Amino acid sequence: MKEFENLLKHVKDLEEDFAKFYDKNNKAAGTRIRKGMLEIKQIAQRIRLEVQNRKNESTSA
Repeated sequence: MKEFENLLKHVKDLEEDFAKFYDKNNKAAGTRIRKGMLEIKQIAQRIRLEVQNRKNESTSA
């Protein structure tokens, strides 16, 4: 559950940069978005693997 909260925090943290990029065409904000989205992708992958492992542990037990 901690990873999910971390994921939500990262999404929320990028909200301002999305506004700057799309509303004001701020290119630096676009760079921060791309970096942040990569971090979100990595967090999501960790969550996915954790869920899969827990699911497999419960079906094999």
